[in-house]
Amino acid sequence: QVQMVESGGGSVQAGGSLRLSCVVYGYNANVMGWFRQAPGKEREGVASIYTVAGTTYYADSVKGRFTISQDSAKNTLLLQMNSLKPEDTAMYYCAASRLWDIDSDYALRQDPYHYWGQGTQVTVSS
Repeated sequence: QVQMVESGGGSVQAGGSLRLSCVVYGYNANVMGWFRQAPGKEREGVASIYTVAGTTYYADSVKGRFTISQDSAKNTLLLQMNSLKPEDTAMYYCAASRLWDIDSDYALRQDPYHYWGQGTQVTVSS
């Protein structure tokens, strides 16, 4: 019943910005996150948010450049991506968890998340 629809991906030069969005239908998630997978690499956690408290978590590789947030209706997840690097090139996926809460040790792991979007491609050229 839960559906997640992503948008905002595209191609940009290094140093540019993109804003990804993910609309969640049929579920009011307390824990949501963004993950990415580059060719030949495993999927990795990028950023997540515990919406009740507004607590955010970031991978070291994107901290200071990316910002995760949620709209007031709590059904849209956003990822503002600034100062993009070629290393950021990947398929980006939004995800939502059925958990009511999550700690820092699991916030960027895949297993707590149950619902996933279709993915949106981000390509950063040098």
